[in-house]
Amino acid sequence: MHKLGLTRSARERDHMLQTPDSFVRAPLPGMRSATAVIHAAPAIGAKFVQYTAEFEAGGTLGSSSAQRFLYVLEGEIRCEGLPTLGAGAYAYFPAQSQDIVCATTAAKAMAIEKPYEPLDGQEAPKRFAGREKDVEPQPLLGDPSVEVRALLPGHLGFDFAVNVMTYQPGATLPMVEAHVMEHGLFMLAGGGIYRLNDRWYPVAAGDFIWMAPYCPQWFGALGKEPAKYLIYKDWNRTPGTR
Repeated sequence: MHKLGLTRSARERDHMLQTPDSFVRAPLPGMRSATAVIHAAPAIGAKFVQYTAEFEAGGTLGSSSAQRFLYVLEGEIRCEGLPTLGAGAYAYFPAQSQDIVCATTAAKAMAIEKPYEPLDGQEAPKRFAGREKDVEPQPLLGDPSVEVRALLPGHLGFDFAVNVMTYQPGATLPMVEAHVMEHGLFMLAGGGIYRLNDRWYPVAAGDFIWMAPYCPQWFGALGKEPAKYLIYKDWNRTPGTR
């Protein structure tokens, strides 16, 4: 059903909400038996690329000249030399990595790719894998109703961060944020209300949000289950020094 042109998807100068009813799928170079839903890219003003890779069993994702972060949403994927990655597991691949990712089952993974920005005196990160459940959650600014799991180490070799944030029902960000970092956000579970600039959007699991630098932003969790999202931000670099 076409819903007579109705959708929650919206595009503004400094943000975008992309909902599953408006996703368009297409293969990327290097993919085999897999397709991608592109969420954020330079065409929208982003300085990174974020997409959902959807694999058939045996499907592959080719190498990338940019650094790549993968978070498994469903099924299992593997890469030589790393443990098999199931739902909630993740892996980081440095720039110019020749690693090929293969799905052992039908699978979905969130992919984030970004050109690496070297920093004098800091060694570029090496590839590694982890599991979200093994990361100790931290309360956001002392509020135990909002938990943050940092999936990437905080040291200066990394030029971006990826966190999982979990809100108990009724929990909110403590303030409206407006800052230099841009975001790519994927709703993993639950839902709530997101303020982006002067717009207010209902959001639910499966939605994607892009936020440009300095876009005012705020989130409040609604419903009877926790709200949870995966969020990217550029990090650890002085703006404008490239």
